[in-house]
Amino acid sequence: MLAYLRLEIVRMFRDRRFTFFTLAVPVAFYLLWANVFDDGGRDPATGLDARTYLMVSMASFGAIGAALSSTGQRFAAERASGWLRQLRTTPLRPTAVVAARTVAAMVLALPAILLVSLVAVAFQGVRVDPLHWLAMVALMWLGALPFAALGILIGSLVGPDAAQPVTLGCYFALSIMGGLWMPTDRLPSGLRAIAGWTPSNRFGSLGWTLVSGHVPSATTGLVLAGWTAGLVGLAVPAYRRTMRAS
Repeated sequence: MLAYLRLEIVRMFRDRRFTFFTLAVPVAFYLLWANVFDDGGRDPATGLDARTYLMVSMASFGAIGAALSSTGQRFAAERASGWLRQLRTTPLRPTAVVAARTVAAMVLALPAILLVSLVAVAFQGVRVDPLHWLAMVALMWLGALPFAALGILIGSLVGPDAAQPVTLGCYFALSIMGGLWMPTDRLPSGLRAIAGWTPSNRFGSLGWTLVSGHVPSATTGLVLAGWTAGLVGLAVPAYRRTMRAS
């Protein structure tokens, strides 16, 4: 499995245009919005200034995009190209394939988090306690797990033509409902009621809570763990069905 994991990571980073845009988009959005929305106020829920709040939001946005796009679209394309059929000739079990692809997606999510954070410090004057920042990076990296599993589930269920719009639809919906583009208190009441139960909102909460010097709530951990277990539990049998049908 380790050899397969290394192969997938190398294949992913070899696509330089894909890697560049995956990492560049959240940085560009951060630089834009940090200047547009920096009115000197603080978010009432977290106590963070706009630039720090947006640093976490765009790091979350970038990590979710990296995890989804490196699994959903690519997985569907590899089904069509026959790459996944080739894996049937190897001793790899479906659970090992899903696990390796999930970890590979998380590898790309990590530089998305780091790059937005470094740009925030270097160009926007954001200052965060180093220990709080390290805790944020580590926990947000682990928190990208459910989004990688969601991407594999999408890639296993839909074809290559539908994978891109479905992945993007999930990406934007999760970003909006999770409060990554705007605080959840500005959402319509119906969306506010469910925002706290979305993995994207709890993912962002990890970062907002940690950089403000607090410990994430048990509810945040339970919601993310529940989504991870559920999506992995759906992705593995979906991949198995795909392999039987191919």
